[in-house]
Amino acid sequence: MTLPTKSFSIKNWSQDDQPREKLIDKGARILSDAELVAILIGSGSFQESAVSLSKRILSSVGYDIQGLGKLSPAQLMTFKGIGEAKAVKIAAAMELGRRRRDTDEKQAVKINGSASVFDMMRPLLGHLQHEEFWVLYLNNSNKILAKTQLSKGGMTGTIVDVRLVLKQALEYSAIGLILVHNHPSGTLVASAADIHLTQKLKLAAESLDIKVLDHLIVTEKAYFSFADESLL
Repeated sequence: MTLPTKSFSIKNWSQDDQPREKLIDKGARILSDAELVAILIGSGSFQESAVSLSKRILSSVGYDIQGLGKLSPAQLMTFKGIGEAKAVKIAAAMELGRRRRDTDEKQAVKINGSASVFDMMRPLLGHLQHEEFWVLYLNNSNKILAKTQLSKGGMTGTIVDVRLVLKQALEYSAIGLILVHNHPSGTLVASAADIHLTQKLKLAAESLDIKVLDHLIVTEKAYFSFADESLL
């Protein structure tokens, strides 16, 4: 006999298991990752609660929130109980989290070294399956004036317009530049093209009394710094 499918709503849970009420009464920090995702989902099915479904989704990415952020709506919809509306809610929440981190990091007083650049850029670039090139524009105190995505490419490269980099540097009255791009392959080796572009930007910037302070290659787990490796 096949049981009829029905929604297993959070409203039907015991009082102690209702994450929305827990969040209101005790704050969001007390909730587990699965409970937070369950609030986004809202309901499971007759066979599975929203928390159980959330645990199953998180399990597929090793219970890693960064991994959850990598899942596209189409990938989320492969889980039974996740339709388009729920998948879009999860994807939107992940993007809001990234944007909040981005806003917080922009307010940092100054860049203290390559590690601080990596901490800032890894959430934006580390998980991507395509290559992006970003520029951080700094004042003479190494405070970030702007953080700009210059180009977006494919798996193996992206095109960078040196003139645009310098045009924006002048608009922001920047004194220093930090170049950042990711390697979707996960390799941390500067290619001949990476080295050539860095030198080209460095020479062009020097003519305007602007310094290229570093160039980071970012992956999900680690980074390569041209400055740390004495390649600038």
